[in-house]
Amino acid sequence: MDFKVIAVVLMVLTMLWELFLQYRNHKSLNNPVPECLKDIYNEAEYQKWHSYEGEKSQLHFYASVAVFAVNLVLILLDCYAGFAHLFGENLYAAALGVLILDTLVSVLVGLPFEAKDTFGIEQKYGFNRSDKKTFIGDAIKNLIINLILMGVLVCAFTAIHQAMGDWVIVLFAGVFMLIVFCITLLQPVLTRIFNKFTPLEDGELKDKLTALLESHGYKVRAIEVMDASRRSTKMNAYFTGFGAMKTIVLYDTLVAAASPDELCAVFAHEMGHGLHHDTTKLQLINGLQAVLMALCLWVLVRSETVFLSFGFSTVNYGMAFILMNILMGVLSPLSGLLTSGFSRRMEYRADAQAVEEGYGEALISGLKLLSKDNMVNLSPDPLVVKLTYSHPTLFERVTAIEKKMKK
Repeated sequence: MDFKVIAVVLMVLTMLWELFLQYRNHKSLNNPVPECLKDIYNEAEYQKWHSYEGEKSQLHFYASVAVFAVNLVLILLDCYAGFAHLFGENLYAAALGVLILDTLVSVLVGLPFEAKDTFGIEQKYGFNRSDKKTFIGDAIKNLIINLILMGVLVCAFTAIHQAMGDWVIVLFAGVFMLIVFCITLLQPVLTRIFNKFTPLEDGELKDKLTALLESHGYKVRAIEVMDASRRSTKMNAYFTGFGAMKTIVLYDTLVAAASPDELCAVFAHEMGHGLHHDTTKLQLINGLQAVLMALCLWVLVRSETVFLSFGFSTVNYGMAFILMNILMGVLSPLSGLLTSGFSRRMEYRADAQAVEEGYGEALISGLKLLSKDNMVNLSPDPLVVKLTYSHPTLFERVTAIEKKMKK
């Protein structure tokens, strides 16, 4: 059996599916805006949004095709095996060689499109505040972090399989979940590599936010403001960390633009995630995905024949991860349907928390502010939403909030 042919077929199927979703998403740009959202964009702003989304969609298409073409060439010409041979016969060195080539190629192919997005489209529409020094610095930091994390993961898998054989599916799934959990714990630290965080200054706003927390006996390590304005004008907020490390982060762009009540509403939403332990639940979902990934890897490394098709003389654990990603690409529509649906339920519940705190109207106006500032598609394709959106659409959220308020 020629496993290279199978891999190529799976890659083509995944690419066709991605292009189909991109087509659906692009086509949705002409969908009518729901009546309750027509106050977000005036005619000039709507035309600006339409042009912005159109250019982003076009760039995304070109980037997807470029990445697919390069990956296809690497597979067809056995480039991974050729590069791995430069690192000798050691299992760990050969696996890391494949990992290094894959990471470097991904960066080199993707960077020009990211630069075009940042300094072309985002700059054109007034979002970008990043300079070339920051952009290059971020790219280098991301490259180093990815190499370290993936290197640890590949070496751990190699060591476990060499020591435990077929037990790898059980043990590696556990190790993978542990690594994911550690990364989540370290997230507040890792983000500080890229951004500066300052405590929310004392005053009426902080008093209101603190009162919200105390009313539920809920504690966080800090309420912090992130200097997102260094890179973009776009606004957001998020909840991160476990236990004593729980932190609620507000973008400085959001703090500057939103009213006190809108900030309280967004904060109550993020607090809702904490009250319902959504971060922990998402980690459990990631754990299930880790089991599926471990199963794919286990199936792959059981036979040297698989790797002979790609120019290797024996099992290469780095190549196993690449083939695993190809398999996961085919499974992504199903996993995306489940994980995205679960995530959207969490968002509805967090919105409901803000309504219960008395900030329903403020949450609606705050979400509209965020959508307008971030140039959100107000009427996206329903299939794309079901498969890929971690948040409900703005129309769905506003409808649910209004229904909750009536109760």
